[in-house]
Parts: sequence; structure tokens; C-alpha cells
Amino acid sequence: MTSFTVGPLTRTDLVRYQGASGDFNPIHHDEQFARAAGMRAPLSLGMLQAGLMATWATDRYGARNVRSFRVRFAAQVFPGDTVTCDGAETRRYTAEDGSPLVDLELTCTTQDGTVAVYGWATFIGEDA
Repeated sequence: MTSFTVGPLTRTDLVRYQGASGDFNPIHHDEQFARAAGMRAPLSLGMLQAGLMATWATDRYGARNVRSFRVRFAAQVFPGDTVTCDGAETRRYTAEDGSPLVDLELTCTTQDGTVAVYGWATFIGEDA
């Protein structure tokens, strides 16, 4: 499967995601606030990267086929960073109800190879 790359992320991308998500914490858009909190710049919302990672998976397996999805945030992402989402099937099996399932391990990495978000998902899959 091919990876999915977005970026470089802009401050506008962060603000647009803030508006869509309703998370208006100034650490994601206000330079002075972010620096006072010890950041080098406003940082991206982790859920933006998680959403991009989910897009990678649903583009391949279909949004209606999601059965579980979880993430762990591992590193900060800033304006100017490029992120790449990728994943691999770890298991294909049949559920008790006969549904074919596929488990995935997912990553969203920055341009220097740092994993920003880890993810795990289960989808209904064909021919488990």
C-alpha cells in the first residue's frame, strides 16, 4: 500500500482544523502564547494528524467498514512540517459472527522520520 503525504502544514491549516473541531486553545494559533508555554511555535492539533491517518486507512478499507480505531500521540508537529501516513495489515481473521476482519498498525511521521502518531485499527476486510 502506498503512503499518504500532506504538507508542509501551514498555520492556516491548523486554524482551519481548530474551527472544524471546536478546539480553540491558543497554543495552536497564537505565537506568543505558544512560546510562553515553551513551544518554538504554535503546534498542530494531534487530532489533525490522527484524522489524516484515519483518511489513509478509510481510503483503502472504506469508512463504513471501521470497527475500531485508536491512537497514541508521540511527538509534536509544527507549521512547516510535512507528515506521511502509512500502515500495514497485521492480521486477517474471521470474527465470531463470520465477518472477515483485518487489523492494521498505522503511523504518521514527520519529514525527519519522527513518529508523531501511532494508530491501530480494525476494519471489515474482504477474504479474511
